[in-house]
Amino acid sequence: MPRPDPQPVLFTDLDGTLLDAETYSWQAAKPALNRLEERNVPWVLCSSKTRAEMEPLRRAMGHRHPFIVENGGAILIPEGCFTVPFSADPHAEGGRTVEIGIPYRLLRIALQEIARETRTVVKGFGDMNAEEVASQTGLPLNEAERARAREYDEPFIIEGTPEQRQAVLSRIESKGFRWTKGGRFPHLTGNNDKGRAVAILSEIYRRQYGAILTVGLGDSLNDLPMLAGVDRPVLVRRPDGSYEDAIALPGLVRADGIGPAGWNKAVLKILNNSPKSV
Repeated sequence: MPRPDPQPVLFTDLDGTLLDAETYSWQAAKPALNRLEERNVPWVLCSSKTRAEMEPLRRAMGHRHPFIVENGGAILIPEGCFTVPFSADPHAEGGRTVEIGIPYRLLRIALQEIARETRTVVKGFGDMNAEEVASQTGLPLNEAERARAREYDEPFIIEGTPEQRQAVLSRIESKGFRWTKGGRFPHLTGNNDKGRAVAILSEIYRRQYGAILTVGLGDSLNDLPMLAGVDRPVLVRRPDGSYEDAIALPGLVRADGIGPAGWNKAVLKILNNSPKSV
């Protein structure tokens, strides 16, 4: 009896990848999103964004699959996604939560200590009001407020010399924390990243479907763990048309296009070239 084709599962970054880096629109990716839904391919949002930011976005997009928040801080799994058992907090509203990161208050304490120890001005989102976050990100005020509702990850700005910047980043590592570079800011995290969350969720999908084929799309250095953990990594062009040169992986595909337009081309090409879905 022939072995069935593996079930495809797609993981995607948001800002600068599925969403336009300036307008935050996904309209250019709608043809590929529609095709994924038609073929029943799960597409998992994997972002540095907060739960508060992603929930309204998911409603607008009609997204019904699991999603990963705050650089792998947690996996949110809506009811009905899986019939197999998995370990998670059963009390999350509208689904279940797999927590990977450490509580936000501990990150805030650590960042303040690091700023004092390095004698450097370091401002996290927790030090800014919604107006300041809106100014830094270009987000509308209500969305900036949702960006401040953090649980597992702290974006921050270092105001100082290159030497002070390096001292802050080194101190983060020596204290046992992690930092990663997103599209706009470095982020302070615990022992979590997108790759770890993708690995945990991929294992649940394997138990659900048997063999799976994972695809990942991203544009920034904080996407590297995710891209390194999938079968088919895809790197999307940045707004200036370049690719993140720090990302080099075996089998890496470079999408022909910027942001959601490049995302759309890459996903449709993969779909069209596959005997089943991807």
